[in-house]
Amino acid sequence: MNSIHNKDIGTKQKALAINLDPKIYGSFAEIGAGQDVAANFFKAGGSSGTIAKTMSAYDMTFSDAIYGAMQVRRYVSEPRLKSMLNHEYGLLIERLAELRGDSTTFFAFSDTVSALNYNKTNDGHGWMGVRFQLEPNGEFNDVVIHVKLLDNDNNLQQQAVGVLGVNLMYACFYYNEVPPVFLLSLMDNLSRDRIQIDMIRFEGPNFTKVDNRLMSLHLVKYGFSDVAVFGPDGKNQQPSEVLYKKHIVVIRGRFRPIINVHMDMLTTGVKQFMQEPDVDKDNVMVVTELTLQSLKERNADETAEIDEKDFLDRVDILCSLGQTVLISNFHEYYKLIAYLSKITKLKLGVVLGYPNLEYIFSEEHYKDLPGGILESFATLFSRKVKLFIYPTLRDKVIYNCLRFNPPAHLIDLYRYLIANNKIEDIHHYNENNLHAQTDKVLELIKHGEAGWEEHVPPEVVTMIKERCLFGYPCVVNPEKEEKENLTKADDNPGAVLDKV
Repeated sequence: MNSIHNKDIGTKQKALAINLDPKIYGSFAEIGAGQDVAANFFKAGGSSGTIAKTMSAYDMTFSDAIYGAMQVRRYVSEPRLKSMLNHEYGLLIERLAELRGDSTTFFAFSDTVSALNYNKTNDGHGWMGVRFQLEPNGEFNDVVIHVKLLDNDNNLQQQAVGVLGVNLMYACFYYNEVPPVFLLSLMDNLSRDRIQIDMIRFEGPNFTKVDNRLMSLHLVKYGFSDVAVFGPDGKNQQPSEVLYKKHIVVIRGRFRPIINVHMDMLTTGVKQFMQEPDVDKDNVMVVTELTLQSLKERNADETAEIDEKDFLDRVDILCSLGQTVLISNFHEYYKLIAYLSKITKLKLGVVLGYPNLEYIFSEEHYKDLPGGILESFATLFSRKVKLFIYPTLRDKVIYNCLRFNPPAHLIDLYRYLIANNKIEDIHHYNENNLHAQTDKVLELIKHGEAGWEEHVPPEVVTMIKERCLFGYPCVVNPEKEEKENLTKADDNPGAVLDKV
C-alpha cells in the first residue's frame, strides 16, 4: 500500500487502477445526486472486473422497501447511509463469498446526497461511505464522511461528488496505512471552495490505532472544514446533525488544563442561560470549544505548531467530564456565531471571561472588515445570542460588566447592548476561584510543586497524576522517596528495596 501521496493521479487514473486490480470487487448504491461515482468507474474502462452491481433507489418508497423505513424521514443522513452499507455488503457476502471469497476483497460503496435544487434554496450536502476488506475472507472496515457542497450549480456539485467518491475508494485501498495521507488525498482534483469535509470516521480492525478525534483536528488543520465535533464518547459527529435546532451554549478556552474556574463558568453560565424566558431547558446543547489558535504553541522561531498529544490530553479530560467538544478555525466570536446561526435559529449563549469582553471591544481586531467593529457586531449581536460574562480579579478588584469602560466613542454602543439584554454578568460565582490563573496552575503542574490540586477538579487531578499530563513530573522526589524507603525498611527490616 502507498504511504506517499501522489497528487498527480487523476480521477480517471484512480478509477482505472481500482478496476484493474483483480482482487477488488463490489457494489455501488447511490441515492440522490451521487450518481457520478459509479459513472466514473464505468467511464474509466475495465469496470466489469470491479463492479458486481450498481443501483439507485431514488424514490423514497423504493428506498424504504430496500433499506427499511426511517424513523425520522431524513434520507440524507448517516442512519440511511449505514442501512445502505449493511444491506449491500450483506448481499455481497451472502451471494459471492462462497464463489470467490478466497481471492477477493469485497467492498460496498454507498452515498446519499442532496445537491442544489432548481430554485437554489437549499444547501447541498451528503453522506458517503465504504465498507471494505483488505484481505480475502477478512473482517470489514468502514470509512464514513460527510461533505458540504459549495458549488453554485447542480451539475458541478454532482461532478464534485463523483470525484470525491473515487478519491475515497482509492484511499481506502491504497492509502489506508497512513491516515493523514488518506485525508489529504480526498481533496485530489478538488478545491476547498468546492467542498468541505466536516466529519470522517474510521472503524474496523485495520484502523484500531486511528484516533478519530485526531482526524477531527486534521480536518480543521488542513482547512477541509472550519469546524469538527465529537461527543463525550470520543466519536466524531457531524456538526449540523448534533447541533440542529438546539439552543447552544459555548464556552471557549485553552483548557490546559481545565480548572475549577472553568467548571464554575460552565455551571453558572449554563444555569443563567436556562433561566432565559425564550429558552427550552430540554433542548440545550452545551459545547466546549477549542480554537485552532488556542492549540498552537509558539516555538523559538515563531512558527506555530500543534502538539497532537497535548491536544488529545485536553480532549480526554473534557470528554471524561461529559463534554461535547468543538474544534473551530474561528478566532473571532462573530464568525463562530455566524456559523452556529446557520444550523439553528434558536437562542445561543456564549460564556466568556471578562478579558474576552475587552477583546471583543478592541477595534484593532476588525481592521480587515470594511465595516470594522460595527460589521462584526451586526453579525455577533443581530442573532438571538447573549454573552454571559464571568468576572476577573485584578489588583484585588473584581472586574465585571459594571466596571467595563470601552473607548468613549463605543460607550453608547455598549449601553445599547446591555439595555437590549445582549450582555449580562454571571451571578452567584465562586469568588475563591478568581484567585487561580490557568498559566500559573500549569507551571505548578510542570514543576511538580504542591498547591495546584486545590484549583483543579479532583477527577482531573487524578488523570494528570496517573498519566503524567501537561508535563507533570512522574518521577518521585528523591528525598521524599528516600524517606518513604526508610519508613518501609523500619516497618520491614528484611525488605530489599531495589530502586532504579
